[in-house]
Amino acid sequence: MAGTASNTTRLWALVGREFWRKARRRLRTGPVYHWRFSGRVPERVLIAPPDLRLADPQIALEIYYGRFPLSGHLVETGGQSPFQIPVTDRGWQKSLHGFRWLRHMRAAGTDLAAANARALVSDWIAIHGSRISGVSWEPAVVAKRIIALLQHSSVVLQGADFPFYRSYLKSLAVQIRYLRSMAGEMPDGKHRLRARIALAFAALSLPAPPSALRNATRHLCEELEYQILPDGGHISRNPMAVVELLADLLPLRQTYANQAEAPPPELVGAVERMLPALRFFRHQDGSLARFNGMGATIHDRIAAILRHDDTGGAPLLHAPYSGYERLSQAGTTVIADTGRPPPPDVSADAHAGCLSFEMSSGRDHFIVNAGVDTYGAADFRPLGRATAAHSTATVNDTSSARFNHSGRVAGIIGSPLVGGPAEVTCRRIDEAGIQGFVASHDGYVPSFGIVHERALSLSADGSLLAGTDRFFRPGGARIGNDGRDFIALRFHVHPDVELFRDREDRLVLAGPRGDVWTLDSGGIEPSVEESIFFAGLGGPRRSRQIVLSAKASEQPSINWRFARRRAG
Repeated sequence: MAGTASNTTRLWALVGREFWRKARRRLRTGPVYHWRFSGRVPERVLIAPPDLRLADPQIALEIYYGRFPLSGHLVETGGQSPFQIPVTDRGWQKSLHGFRWLRHMRAAGTDLAAANARALVSDWIAIHGSRISGVSWEPAVVAKRIIALLQHSSVVLQGADFPFYRSYLKSLAVQIRYLRSMAGEMPDGKHRLRARIALAFAALSLPAPPSALRNATRHLCEELEYQILPDGGHISRNPMAVVELLADLLPLRQTYANQAEAPPPELVGAVERMLPALRFFRHQDGSLARFNGMGATIHDRIAAILRHDDTGGAPLLHAPYSGYERLSQAGTTVIADTGRPPPPDVSADAHAGCLSFEMSSGRDHFIVNAGVDTYGAADFRPLGRATAAHSTATVNDTSSARFNHSGRVAGIIGSPLVGGPAEVTCRRIDEAGIQGFVASHDGYVPSFGIVHERALSLSADGSLLAGTDRFFRPGGARIGNDGRDFIALRFHVHPDVELFRDREDRLVLAGPRGDVWTLDSGGIEPSVEESIFFAGLGGPRRSRQIVLSAKASEQPSINWRFARRRAG
């Protein structure tokens, strides 16, 4: 009960804080305060920063014909301005008003694409430029838009007349002043860091006094020091956050250099930590492990980022600040979550996946987590975040962490993680050529008085992954038979893997490239159940999961292992 009361208190504290932020935002954007964002208009754009995100000229053509494929949704405008069409999908709206789609016009490289880009920017300025409200003026959206308008200013301004040029720069100036005013009020997390990145881009790309660049750089450095952990992970523990932020930080570092400004050490250090962290989360096929909000991997974007990685060498195996472990031997890769939940303010995408792992062999994934459907229905998100969607243990079919799923509250703060493991321990083992770790968490202690401990070890030749899951009372006492000690070990199988029983009645996992793994379930009869893999590029896919069920009072320790035999 004490844990539930604590979670409720934490939840309402977040609600109160968000109400206060929104009240201050409304005050600062009211009619009386619009004068705050007016002022001198810059004369020109000094430099267009580079953009590492993928561009597709075909999308520029689609947009020209009034079809906007954004955030996984296609909206046809029927000849109207997209900024006047009532679209309920907030993800699509945010993408539209974020203007990152300008990169496709630049990639097209035609006068037609430039004229279309200019017409759309002009529409936005006329419809939303002087009315600071709604999705278009959410600070996180404004930050993306400022970066995009600067990065792709060359295509927008190509062939522009002086009135449009002036209007464009005036709108940029208003947005920059607005974001400067709002950045300090934004919640913790990547959106606030991106706001600081946008303001640094602005100070470098537009004529500005030296004090503007000094202030923008100082705030950027403070945010980097807070949000980027010593091992290069992000405080949200989401691998996708590392990708998204590097896609902005790398061009920012280059823009400092292009303007003959020394990039601040904090920026250089953050990038040099984050690049190895990105490689830490990669399987051999280039996909990122699906933890804490990671969905489908866009491989070309990862490749574009890693072209800037001068660190070389093998990925790190130990990320203690981010809370992950990596085992990698002879073509087999295991990545495991061994950390505490992120702070509530940055946990809107966090999962209840403590002690879960993924295993790949060569370029094939065998054991996975369900991940998230990046652009799909919001109804799937709670399923993908639950412990049962991860390759770890559940107790009494309950998640090891709690989320807010109240519709009334979610409209204010989203669905943060408001309860979960308070103590997570991890000890790395590297001896006699074997890589492994022993980790435990207390996420089930408040509800059931049960500690879960998992030991994993990978043999030197990468052909044997051995695991032991133990369940005990805090302090090490054995669990009594109280009817609340039902354990289920779940191993989610990638949908591309064939699952069947061999002549010896062992479960066999056969990968599409010929590698075969067999499961020894330690005397427990495994069952095969349906599952869903949410992280497919085309959306959710049907898959299966192997489940080992037991009562912790009768079997407090479960030993299992996957053994590989190579193709051919």
